[in-house]
Amino acid sequence: MDVILIVLPALLVFLVGFIGQKKLGFEINSISKMAIYLMYPFLAFKTFYENELNLDYLYIFLFCIALCMILILSIKIVAGIRNYSKPRASAMILSGVFMNSGNYGVPIILFGFGEIGFRYAVIMMVIQSFLMNTIGLYYAISGSDKARDSKEIWMKILKMPILHGAFIGLVFQVLHLKVPLFLSQTIDLISQATIPTIMVVLGMQLATLGGKKVEKSALSFIVIMRMVASPILAVAIVSLLPISSTLGSILIILASMPTAANTTMFSLQFNTEPDLVSASTLVTTLLSIVTIPVMLALVS
Repeated sequence: MDVILIVLPALLVFLVGFIGQKKLGFEINSISKMAIYLMYPFLAFKTFYENELNLDYLYIFLFCIALCMILILSIKIVAGIRNYSKPRASAMILSGVFMNSGNYGVPIILFGFGEIGFRYAVIMMVIQSFLMNTIGLYYAISGSDKARDSKEIWMKILKMPILHGAFIGLVFQVLHLKVPLFLSQTIDLISQATIPTIMVVLGMQLATLGGKKVEKSALSFIVIMRMVASPILAVAIVSLLPISSTLGSILIILASMPTAANTTMFSLQFNTEPDLVSASTLVTTLLSIVTIPVMLALVS
């Protein structure tokens, strides 16, 4: 019951966006652009600036890379067998690979493991943010409705303000540079508004699904990859790493999280089958109300 109460606020934020879009009919793409280009860079800076680098970063980074690569390869193989289009395959990678380890995973871990677990969860959030804003962006752009070569794709990624914010935050941390109070307060205000904005945008996009067709077989496969294959792979990867049982349990639970909410923004921005990505986020989030308590019971 307590875990459900942690999940419930996130679902209610989605509902706010859903109702708002149904009643008022916002122009979603403009709002998602605002979140990506104006707000997310501040959150990236804050995340990388405030979380100190240590050896745990290496092990969690290896875990995230291994899990990411195996899931991408698996999805590519299935997409090839089923002859899916490039936009659909890219949308499946966005939805099936990248989990909501931040605004969803962090509070769950805090509840289940306390402050020590919370610190591990934040480190994973930082690394997942980096992967999502490089590999995830690559697939979002390459799967868009506009043809682009690899050089153009990577140039677009390098120009993304999100990465600039993360890089500057890391530089400030490594060089022990202090952010002036007035700037710190500005960064905090915008950072705190970013994740709720992302979640509201997702709710808006869900409201536009209406009669739009989402292929059930593709959606079912994404759900299986995110909610079943990902935690099973996580157990295998954790067994190969020299980490504590507590960290291992945390990584497995975070790997069980639903599709990351901001993959919807990427799919909207580059028109990479946003309906499929949004539906995947909704379905996996709803399923997680049941699966996350089960995972906590199994690994705790």
